[in-house]
Amino acid sequence: MAGTLYLVATPIGNLEDITYRAVRVLGEVDLIACEDTRQTRKLLDRYGIHRPMESYHEHNERARAGELVARLREGASIALVSDAGVPLVSDPGYRLVASAVEAGIVVQPVPGPSAALSALSASGLPTDCFYFGGFLPSKRTQRRKVLEALAAEPATLVFYETPHRILEALADVEEILGARPVVVAREMTKIHEEFLRGTAGEVRRVLEERAVVKGEITLLVGKGEAPPAEERPLEEEVAECVRQGTPRMDAIKMVAKRRGLSKREVYQALLER
Repeated sequence: MAGTLYLVATPIGNLEDITYRAVRVLGEVDLIACEDTRQTRKLLDRYGIHRPMESYHEHNERARAGELVARLREGASIALVSDAGVPLVSDPGYRLVASAVEAGIVVQPVPGPSAALSALSASGLPTDCFYFGGFLPSKRTQRRKVLEALAAEPATLVFYETPHRILEALADVEEILGARPVVVAREMTKIHEEFLRGTAGEVRRVLEERAVVKGEITLLVGKGEAPPAEERPLEEEVAECVRQGTPRMDAIKMVAKRRGLSKREVYQALLER
């Protein structure tokens, strides 16, 4: 009988931020696949866990995924962890999970800390709708294209960024997205946890005054404005999409997004008319 692949979330800083279930699973599995065995060892030692470890990172995941799936097929139970947070979220693991699912192996998430969600919840920015973009591209041209594509997105934007690129990223946010509220969450759950709030320009100036910027960083940008509603009736706009070959329900979704409305609001308006 095949084993189970557990995706175990680990602390993003404070080692106390781990669930009872995560500790139990890590102590029971046959093998722990980790991004950096040295980093994971600190966590395991903290909770007296002594299980075999094997490295699984971006440089070996293509080959290692097949090996781990083979062990799962033989009945082994394996826990996948990243250095911090939820596995696969801007971390290695996709190939392993995809291969396990294809092989019919049970994959179980063991939820826990997430830098993106932790930063969002404490940011003071709207949380009803957000877009997570992982790490922004390191090259300026590509980074600006990403920001330009998201300029009209009516959602709080959440990115990961490195200390040595944060000033450049903030400069691009200021130029492309304007004077929106921005939050830089740094070293969350650690001793030097910090939330810097203001416009991109204001936060950038604060960081520029420091000799060096250190720590794990989550960058959040406030919502963009929804596209202005068009003057013509909703039914005409939906009908035009249908004439162009779009199925009616898809046309309703398109018009709703265009006008910053919910699909239900557009559908109800069409019924009333």
